[in-house]
Amino acid sequence: MLVKTQAFVLHAFKYGESRMIVDMFARQAGRLSFIVPVPKSPSSRLKKQYFQPMTLLEIEGDIRQRAQLHKLRDARLYAPYGSIPFSPEKLAVSLFVAEFLYHALRSEQQNEPLYDFVSNSMQWYDAATTGYANFHLAFLMHMSRFLGFYPNLDDYADGDIFDLRAANFTEVVPLHRDFLQPDEARRIQQLMRMSFPTMHLYRLSHHDRNRITEVMLLYYRLHIPQFPELKSIGVLQDLWA
Repeated sequence: MLVKTQAFVLHAFKYGESRMIVDMFARQAGRLSFIVPVPKSPSSRLKKQYFQPMTLLEIEGDIRQRAQLHKLRDARLYAPYGSIPFSPEKLAVSLFVAEFLYHALRSEQQNEPLYDFVSNSMQWYDAATTGYANFHLAFLMHMSRFLGFYPNLDDYADGDIFDLRAANFTEVVPLHRDFLQPDEARRIQQLMRMSFPTMHLYRLSHHDRNRITEVMLLYYRLHIPQFPELKSIGVLQDLWA
């Protein structure tokens, strides 16, 4: 069945001499893998730059219900980036987001609100000129809302710990080690309210930012089966030193 939809690219790799496999998340179809001929000339309809991580595309694909690989008939940019490809910092964050989503959305079905959040977030990030150092933190925190384990912030009381496995604030210390002490729980409770327009108001040190990233990735590993250590985390941790 031919489907026209928006999609963002998660990952692409060469498959044989003349083809590549491109993993995408499509607004109207969820996680999909496409077999794509490798573009051989600048005039090719499917251009190589279309398949860089987090590129926002309008695609037409032949999608079969039981197929593992689908055929991509056409693709075009629907929201070209003006700054991300030309900023080493922004590009590093974009690659981190792509690797994170590649694993977090491994089996995700159609989820239009999730798609819209990611698409709108990346366009906001591309347009931002200042105050975006906390982008990946706000992104990670709000993504949990779409995946079903965003904590209830109204349950928080001063002095609570945060149980990372149960995804809740509580005064009862659990029997496992995956929880945050009251000081860090208080900070996470405050940061979970951070939005893209307001995140510049949160003054975080390089150490703080890396610690929060570490906690959030542990949180995802506890809630998503087989969620791995991310290879791009080292580059991300070196930013804004």
